[in-house]
Amino acid sequence: MMDATFLQHLFDKQKRVEAVPSNRQISEWAVQVIALLYPEKAETGTLSLADLEKRFAGLQEDLVHILNGTQACMDCDNRDRSKAFFQNLPGLYQLLNTDISAILAGDPAATNEFEIVRAYPGFAAISFYRVAHALLKLEVPLLPRILTEYAHSKTGIDIHPGASIDEHFFIDHGTGIVIGETTHIGKHVKLYQGVTLGALSVNKNLAHVKRHPTVEDHVVIYSGATILGGETVVGHHSVIGGNVWLTASVPPGSLVFHNPEITVLEGKILN
Repeated sequence: MMDATFLQHLFDKQKRVEAVPSNRQISEWAVQVIALLYPEKAETGTLSLADLEKRFAGLQEDLVHILNGTQACMDCDNRDRSKAFFQNLPGLYQLLNTDISAILAGDPAATNEFEIVRAYPGFAAISFYRVAHALLKLEVPLLPRILTEYAHSKTGIDIHPGASIDEHFFIDHGTGIVIGETTHIGKHVKLYQGVTLGALSVNKNLAHVKRHPTVEDHVVIYSGATILGGETVVGHHSVIGGNVWLTASVPPGSLVFHNPEITVLEGKILN
């Protein structure tokens, strides 16, 4: 038999926790929002204009219930917050369209928008980030992190909802990318797999300080690069090579690369 004191502790703790919508329900709400914006993701046929309006109204009401259920803000009007989110959807949609354009223009393997929306993990991660960031800007707690962690679990791309990312953002391949909370990314930035935009220190007293780097417009960062620190600025039109470790700012137009020594001995294969 399990210890009675331990069981009593778990029982008492259980009584103190309110029933809230599951992470699956919360992420499914976002999946449906994105599928209405991009029917390429949808599993159903064409909707009438009236049906489309009805679906958006239903999702707006669902968000109210989620906000109420998670007690996201005890003193806030969650109906107003939900309304504000959906009123901002056209702008979010236009922003996501610039991300699609960046992928289509920058990836020789991308053949059309349908493929990008349906199959690209980079776009999936960006779309969930953009929804989460929009909620965070409305001062909604908890939900934004649940949504970006859902995307993280599906794509291997970890974008904190607090990061600030401008238009025409392109993640190529993407697995292992980490973008910290106070990162600022400008326009027309391209990241490859394994890039970390992180903090130099994880001290708790730095929670409200800019800890993560700024990446200016038209920067390319290749796979495995690690860029750290809130005061670190990557100047516009720079290229950061693979496996670079960077903790200091670089001026605009820089080429930064790691230069390992590689030796090839021809004809030295052992039998």
